[in-house]
Amino acid sequence: MRVSKVEQMETELRKLSQAELRQIRAWLDDMIEDELEFTPEFERSIQHGERDITDGKSARVREPEHA
Repeated sequence: MRVSKVEQMETELRKLSQAELRQIRAWLDDMIEDELEFTPEFERSIQHGERDITDGKSARVREPEHA
C-alpha cells in the first residue's frame, strides 16, 4: 500500500517540537490567508464573526506568539 504525501507529512510533523509546529502553523495560516479572495460571501462571514463577538459569543482566538 502506498502512503500519501499528506500521511508522509503527518509522520514528519509528529517529530517536531511545539515551537516548530507553531512556526509551521503560522506559515500555513499566512499562505492560506494570502490565497483568500475577498468575495461577498467572505465579507459576510467576517461580519457574522464580528456580530458574534459583539454579542458576547465565544470565538476561537489564536494567541499571539511570544518571541
